[in-house]
This record gives sequence, structure tokens and C-alpha cells, in this order.
Amino acid sequence: MTKLYLVEDHEMVREGMRAVLEAAGHRVCGEADEPTAALAGILREQPEVAVLDLHLGGRSGFELLEQLRERGAPVKVIVLTMSDQPRHVSEARRLGVMAYVRKGSPSRELLAAVDAVARSLAPSGEMGPSAEDEPASYGDLSARERQVLTLVARGRSSAEIGESLHLSPKTVDTYRSRLMNKLGLADVPAVVRWAIREGLIGLHDDE
Repeated sequence: MTKLYLVEDHEMVREGMRAVLEAAGHRVCGEADEPTAALAGILREQPEVAVLDLHLGGRSGFELLEQLRERGAPVKVIVLTMSDQPRHVSEARRLGVMAYVRKGSPSRELLAAVDAVARSLAPSGEMGPSAEDEPASYGDLSARERQVLTLVARGRSSAEIGESLHLSPKTVDTYRSRLMNKLGLADVPAVVRWAIREGLIGLHDDE
């Protein structure tokens, strides 16, 4: 069981996250919808993991990340947001975020991120495979998975990828989950780093 704090400005989304997390055996110790209340709540409740949206009404989740770092708070942070722009991923990583999950992803991706971060298995945003389960290579992916991989790494949303490839966003999410599992990547930042390392995209492809 992991002690969690939720920072999200939409109550319905918080309720959904709470239901998913508690059904998996975790405990949600508090919630907030803006950075000031979230900082106070996290310092008071001392959760192991905070799940944070980057867009909090008229304020930014980056503000909270800066404050948590200044205070030296030991909480591990997972970003759950609509934005998968590489520049946002990079800034979140700079501020200590350990996993980055896009809203609209299957709930199992959030649960996997919580489990990995809580066990400190993903300090770089990647969950390494076991020796018995070595990750696939680019050549092991299907042609469609390669297309989706490149577009995800370039910061495209599922809707944008679906429009480009004539697929539904749900189908895109399925391809994305499948290729991430094959490559042993836990979240979008890991996909971006992998794609840069493999030469599929450049550092400034999102600009």
C-alpha cells in the first residue's frame, strides 16, 4: 500500500483517480486543487507519492514542483496531465518528477507508475525489465508501432496521431501501451529519451 496525495483541479477527475488507486490497495491521504493548498497538505500529511496535474486552473503544477524542491520535501511526484510536449517533460524531469503519465491513458499505466515510483524502481522514468524479459528493439516493433512511437516522441496527442494515421484515439493508446511494454518504457519521458538516443528524433523536434 502506498500513501498518496492528489493534486488536480477537477473534482470528478480526483474522484476517479481515488477510486482507481484505492481499489488497487493504495491510500489517498489528501487532495488539493491548487499549489498553495497542495504544498500545505503534502508537508502536513507526508505522502510517499503525489500525483500532480500540470494545469491547475489559472496556476501551474510547475509552481508546486519548485516549492517542493525548495522545501526539500521527500515526496516522489508523478505527473498526470494532458500535455506530453517534450519541453514540459524535460522541465518536469528537471524538477524531480519520477514518472509522467498522460491523461487518457489506461488506468493500469498510472498504477504501474505508482508501484514503480513507490519502490524507487523508476528514478529515470523507466522501469527496467528483468534479465528474463529483455526489452525489444526498434526492429521488433510493427510498422504501425514505429509510426506511433515516433509521433508520441514528437509530442503529438493521441487525437493528433489518430487523425494523421486514420485511427481512433483509443486505438492509438493501445498501440502506445503495447510498444512501451515491448521496449520496457514506463512513461512518455522515457519514450522521448529512447527516441533521441536511437536517433529517431532530435532534441528540438517539438519546437
